[in-house]
Order: sequence, then C-alpha cells, then structure tokens
Amino acid sequence: MVRRRVVAFSVLVLGLLLAAGCATPPRQLMPTPVVYLEPDGQPVLSLPAEARGATTDVNLLYITDRAPETGSETGLPYGQERAKRIEFGTAKVKIGPDVSWSVLEQESRLAERTRGLDLSLGRVQRIGAFPPEPYDIRIGAEGFRFRDDATLSQHLSAKRQLQEEVQRRLASSPRNEVLLYVHGFNETFETSAFTAAELCHFLGREPVCAFFTWPASATGNFLTSYTSTTESADYARNHLRKVIRTLATTPGVERVQLLAHSRGTALLLGAVRDLFSEVISAGKEPAEVLKVDNIVLFSPDIDMEVAAQMITSFASDPDVFTVWPSGRLPRALRGRFTVYSSPQDRALLVSRILFRSQSRVGNLRPEDIKQASQDDLKRLGQIDVIVYEGERTDAFGHAYFTTNPLVSSDVMELLRYGKKPGEPGREDLVQVGPIVWTFPSERR
Repeated sequence: MVRRRVVAFSVLVLGLLLAAGCATPPRQLMPTPVVYLEPDGQPVLSLPAEARGATTDVNLLYITDRAPETGSETGLPYGQERAKRIEFGTAKVKIGPDVSWSVLEQESRLAERTRGLDLSLGRVQRIGAFPPEPYDIRIGAEGFRFRDDATLSQHLSAKRQLQEEVQRRLASSPRNEVLLYVHGFNETFETSAFTAAELCHFLGREPVCAFFTWPASATGNFLTSYTSTTESADYARNHLRKVIRTLATTPGVERVQLLAHSRGTALLLGAVRDLFSEVISAGKEPAEVLKVDNIVLFSPDIDMEVAAQMITSFASDPDVFTVWPSGRLPRALRGRFTVYSSPQDRALLVSRILFRSQSRVGNLRPEDIKQASQDDLKRLGQIDVIVYEGERTDAFGHAYFTTNPLVSSDVMELLRYGKKPGEPGREDLVQVGPIVWTFPSERR
C-alpha cells in the first residue's frame, strides 16, 4: 500500500513539474454552464448596454498581500513573495481577440464555440494600500501603549478608499452584492484573475466582482513550494479577515458571497471563523453584521476533521456566548455553506500524503461522511456537500467547478438564482444523505 502511494505521488509530481515546464496555449474562457446553453437556456448577460462599458473586458477589484514584482520577466504586477501590507486596485481581464458584446453573448451560450475566446490580463491599476505592518504604536504616560495617530489615519484613509471603490461599482450593479474569490496553490496574480473573471462573466457580471490573491508559490521545487504555500496561507489569514470585514461593512452592500478553491479554502475558513468569533463575542449576529449569503468551497484542500471542527467550533464553545440568551445560537449565514468534492481529484493526492491525511474534504465520496457526522452538520443547518463522481474534465480533476459544464451550472443556480439542492434548476441532484448530494450518473 505504501509503495503504491509513493509511486502515485511520484508520477503526480513528475506530471506537474513537466506541465509547469512546458509552454501552454492561451487560456480559454471556461465552457458554457448547462443553464445557459441554447436554445432554451437563460441569457448570460442581462445588464443594460450603459452598464456594460465600451469593451467586453471583465473589470475586477483585486486585493492582495503579494509583494509587487520588480525586475521580473513575468510581466505581472505582483509576484509570490509576501508583502507586509494589503494593496488593492483594478484588474481587467480581456476576452478576445476583438469580440463584441453580441458575439460574446452568442458564444457564451454554445456548447461548441465557433471561435476561440482567449483570456489575457489587461491593465492593472493600483488604487491604494493599507499601512505597512506591524502598525506603529507609541508609548505614553505610565507605560500605556497607544495607536500611532499618523498610522491610524493612513489605515482609515485606505479603508475609505477601498469602500469608495466598492460603492462606485455598486452604482452600476443590480444586486448590491460583492463576490470575493480566493484562489489556491500554484496560482499567480494572472491565473487567479482569470478564474474570478470567468465566474463573474457567467454570473452575468451582476455582482461587484473581487478576488483576494495571496502569495501562493507557483515556481521552483514542487514539495518546497507546496510547504511554503501552506504557511503563506496562514500568513494571509488576518489580511483576508480585514478584507472581508471592510467589504461587508461598506455602506450599500447587502450581500457578500465568499468563494474559495483548493488551499484557499483553509485560508477562507480560518478568516471566517475568526470573524464570526469576533462578531459573536460582541453580542451580534454574523449574518447581520457580515451579510454573508453563501460560502462555497471548491475542491477543498483541508483535512475533513479539521474542517468540521472549524465549522462547528462556535457551537462547541459555550463560553463565547456569555452575552447571548441561554441556549440560542447566533445566525451565521443568510444563505448556505456549500462544499464541492470529487473522488477523481488527483491534485489532492499530494496533500493526502504530505499531511498523512486520509480524508481531504475535496476527495470525499458520499460514503466517507459518517451518518453521525451528517446528522450533526444537518442540525447546524444550511450545509450541503455536492459530490461529483464523473470523469475528469481537466488534467488533474481539480478545476471541475469551471471545466465541467454540469458542475459550473449548479454553481450558477446557487449563486445567481439562489436555488437550493432539489429546487427547480437543481432538481436533478440526487440526495444520498442528510447533507450529501450527487450528480445523476446518466448526465455525467
């Protein structure tokens, strides 16, 4: 058994290294989700002409704690080193070449497209930055410590700039909603922007679309790179917590959608858990303060027991609720907590071996979640695990939430149309446990 794992691991690492060393063609816009396919599908773009802009570029809000790239041949504005502050700005993703809105709408509804829709990174423009960390403090009389006034002023100015940019975008958004995407391992500023742009495009470009890009390693020795990425995710957690709080408390924001992929799911869960504890300890309800509608985890690269503890920790620590009426738990989400998993996900074999974790959430099969565990999570409410057991639609079966039209369609039904599993639009999902659903085998 050990030898089989070592062989599988070696083959996987070799494949990843070979793939990293080969030239790759331009990335294409993800396949059309089933919900939009002609002739009976929903329209992709419902925004009026005046809200679309002069070009078909997807205009994203980026927020990062990557260090700016200097003297590099990559041509990217930010690299894989850690910055000691948060920066934010606009990043445009171009779809083309030379595609009009009408052509893009038509091609975005075809299963077999008549032309290529290449993705490329357009103009990236920095808007502002929070102060370098740690923030300055001053020592006052009798040894008491105070925030440095100048640093605090810089922080408040940056926060105001970020919220004003969100409000500017909300003015042309029909949903008063912010969508924040957090990428995983082996991603660059560019690739994370591409995924955020694809999701935003097929959500009709209706939300304010943002992505948080953290210093995940994407070069060098694979094992060293993976280890450093794990610690960089820990490093980024407090930054992401600050970002979510800032977005959620922006005047005019009514809903926040939080999406994460692969190793980014552990980062997101950690930040959200800290935020929920912060709000609950203040005697307030997270659903009201943070306005989180849905949390969606794609291919989570996290141990199942660790994830379960992070999700249920607030319910298992009564001392946090000393300011709450006895026995009542605060409401965490307005919508649902959804996990997409696939036992065909080969990329997660690496972390299974490195962390000696037999159960990565992103590799779960329906039978892997014990009945008692499902019952516990069912009582918490609003939790769904969606398992895709079909064939891989990308090299390692790790990006099926964008490469598989059936899975991406389910994501659109959840986020754009607010459908629960089993409701019209998601009625073909098969419930195989209290919280577990699968895609029907005849449509794989």
